[in-house]
Amino acid sequence: MQSWRRKSLWLALSASSLVLVLLGVFPLLRLAVPSRLQPVAPHGWPRWLDVELLQSFFQPGELLENAPPPPQAPRGSSCNWGACFHTSKCKSDGLKVFVHWTAGPASETHLHRRVLASLEGSRYHTRSPSEACLLLLLLSHDTSAEECSLVPPHWNGGRNHLVLSLQPAPCSRAAQLGQAMVAEASPTVDTFRPGFDVSLPLLPEAHPLRGGAPGQLRQHSPHPRAALLALAEEGGRWRTASTYAPTCSWDGHCEQDPGPEQTHSGGVLPNATFCLIPGRQAEASRFLQALQAGCIPVLLSPRWVLPFSEVIDWTKAAIVADERLPLQVLAALQEMAPARVLALRQQTQFLWDAYFSSVEKVIHTTLEIIQDRIFGTSAHPSLLWNSPPGALLAMPTFSRSPQDFPFYHLQQGSRLDGRFSALIWVGAPGQPPLKLIQAVAGSQHCAQIVVLWSNDRPLPSKWPETAMPLTVIGGRRKVSDRFFPYSTIGTDAILSLDAHSSLSTSEVDFAFVVWQSFPERMVGFVTCSHFWDEARGSWGYTAEMANGFSMVLTTAVFYHRYYHTLFTHFLPQPLRTLADEAPTCVDVLMNFLVAAVTKLPPIKVPYGKQQQEAAPLAPGSPGPRLQAQPLDQNCINQMALQFGHMPLISSRLRLDPVLFKDPVSVQRKKYRSLEKP
Repeated sequence: MQSWRRKSLWLALSASSLVLVLLGVFPLLRLAVPSRLQPVAPHGWPRWLDVELLQSFFQPGELLENAPPPPQAPRGSSCNWGACFHTSKCKSDGLKVFVHWTAGPASETHLHRRVLASLEGSRYHTRSPSEACLLLLLLSHDTSAEECSLVPPHWNGGRNHLVLSLQPAPCSRAAQLGQAMVAEASPTVDTFRPGFDVSLPLLPEAHPLRGGAPGQLRQHSPHPRAALLALAEEGGRWRTASTYAPTCSWDGHCEQDPGPEQTHSGGVLPNATFCLIPGRQAEASRFLQALQAGCIPVLLSPRWVLPFSEVIDWTKAAIVADERLPLQVLAALQEMAPARVLALRQQTQFLWDAYFSSVEKVIHTTLEIIQDRIFGTSAHPSLLWNSPPGALLAMPTFSRSPQDFPFYHLQQGSRLDGRFSALIWVGAPGQPPLKLIQAVAGSQHCAQIVVLWSNDRPLPSKWPETAMPLTVIGGRRKVSDRFFPYSTIGTDAILSLDAHSSLSTSEVDFAFVVWQSFPERMVGFVTCSHFWDEARGSWGYTAEMANGFSMVLTTAVFYHRYYHTLFTHFLPQPLRTLADEAPTCVDVLMNFLVAAVTKLPPIKVPYGKQQQEAAPLAPGSPGPRLQAQPLDQNCINQMALQFGHMPLISSRLRLDPVLFKDPVSVQRKKYRSLEKP
């Protein structure tokens, strides 16, 4: 009997122990060593935007009861885009912006002056409030409560107004903003009104007006010695740790950490693969530092709205994680595929350069978002916002279809048309370019010839007969006329020619074939190169023949017709005026524009012996171009100042036809006339 009781007690204790083990140990093991589950839809996962990385680290239904509620719209705010903004005036005249001049400290700040400078001379700015579709009111971080309550002229209850602050909003939401939109740096999720307000990045006081410093990711893959993690600390410092340990806390301390920890000052950008940024609003400034450094931001339960999240797909460049799940997050970062890491880091560099590297880009991005609301999302599809060169350089006035731009043919799977339009600019008095017209008309790829007559002499009565249409249009006697987006031009490719250019049909044919493979770049015949003059401390350029080059002359060059739209509607008016006043500068300006958009150098193709022996010509000039003129060197420095940086890129690439100058029979060569003396 006692033996039976002992056995029963032993069985009961064993069963209880087994139950305790099943209920207690297995969940702990599951947290320490996550099981490989099948992918399940992450219902209720708290604010993790990159869900695909965590599908192996949670059970279905886990943490549903702890998930934070979705952000709600601010109480008492009934404003939305349809109710508080009138778009009728914007659609007729476009987005024109008038800036209220505010009295007090806000108007005296350096940041205020930079905002005004970024708008003046742009296509958005107007000096008349009656012409404006959007009225801009600037606030600074030291705006007093009394100034918040002041009502500027033409306030109209805040309708069609944008209250802008590049620092966290100094005025509370209780202030009488009325129906005005608010664009502030790092707004909190509980006050932000999606689709109406605009979230801005938190900029440092010394942020540059134009251009800005480039991103620091110089390699296509993480450096072998770069730290895995960088943690933002108080005081603007970064703590880096080369750790792959699974037990790290958010305070920067890791158990069994095999790598050294280093602390860097706030002025040094982090050299790590992932940057852990706490969710406090005060840490929002670290976000831009991580982007510039090419360090993938890992935001830990942020309480603020990511900048420009209305249009930027941050899942391609950043990770939003729950700070309560350190083990799962760190394990996901460690197991991330190298291809994924590379894609995220490259996207950080693109977004930094396209939208955040200067005050001007931040302001223009804000206005482009509002303009997209006016004309609908089709004005800038998501592809244009999230792919190079970015929405600021893809103007909807040209097209709303990505395949019409020279940058997205591969992504869209579209093909360019196999024809080009020749645009011959006649700017100096002289005989009509009859020989040039005949040479271009002999090309099998030529669709039309457009002669831009831009001098005071009367038009000739007779023109040579050609197999394709020949159109003669009058110009305004300015060099910039040759880069106006004429509706007459109906092809993607443009062959820009000067009346004094001399090309053969074979040269034209081969150059066009090369351009079809590089439609976003300029393909030309005569080259120049820029250089830094240490003695003068300034930029210069020369047309001397050399292996390296960074520009091609626009007297004979292929490019996409979209660059006419950018030249006319994107470049500031002072730059176009400079080109008109100094015609030799127009080559520099067009090369600056294309290089700034593509981040690529032009391509050189061979040309005949007669061009090699002659100096390059200024646009429309009957004689050789004078080299090393002071005005030439002055214009390249003025353009670099306006752009905010030097966009030109040097290259040594020249593309020749197959068998070019090879000692074989000329009958085997396709472009035979290229080698004729």
